[in-house]
Amino acid sequence: MRDLSRITHHEPMNPRDEILGRLKQARRDEPLPPPWQSRRDFPDLAARFVQALTAVKGEVHQVDSLAAAYDQANQLLRQMEAEKVVLNDERPLHNLPRLPHITYHQVGQDDAALRDFCASADAGLTCADAALAETGTIIVTSGPGKSRLVSLLPPVHMALVSTAVLTTDLFTWTASFNRQLPANLNFISGPSKTADIEQTMAVGVHGPKRFIVVLYA
Repeated sequence: MRDLSRITHHEPMNPRDEILGRLKQARRDEPLPPPWQSRRDFPDLAARFVQALTAVKGEVHQVDSLAAAYDQANQLLRQMEAEKVVLNDERPLHNLPRLPHITYHQVGQDDAALRDFCASADAGLTCADAALAETGTIIVTSGPGKSRLVSLLPPVHMALVSTAVLTTDLFTWTASFNRQLPANLNFISGPSKTADIEQTMAVGVHGPKRFIVVLYA
């Protein structure tokens, strides 16, 4: 007579577990690829960045110092007759001289009111973690004191960008990134653009209609 207590019943493996099991068995340790070496070579990163961003309807103002960048930013705010400005809580923006006729809102000041203020602001000010010369793109990462709303909702997005963060292209930047990537990366190349089925370009429909970079040495 058979001892039924010794019979082990195995649950049937579902297809997902079966596939994952096969992949795990087939996994091999492979050496990592060598560091990325860009095939692009721009003798003047700043000049290339200006050229690329201007070609996609961005605006660039080049100055020789951070103090001059503050002056240029405020001059632009006066020209556009800005009354409400929202800005990220970033170190280069802390010392931006405040104009008396403008109401400012800094990220972290009142998070509950941030969205409404951004929706009615005349301009949003950020810095940049990187600037890609190849495409005229700035990269704005997420983190404490930063909000995507600043660069998305106001009709004008202005970025104060140091030439120290210029790099050749996206792959060169990611290869040199020596910390964990943040939860969100914004790649900004010019003002918001869209096109209909007939390829008619419209600017500023789904975001800022002006994108201004104040590039300082």
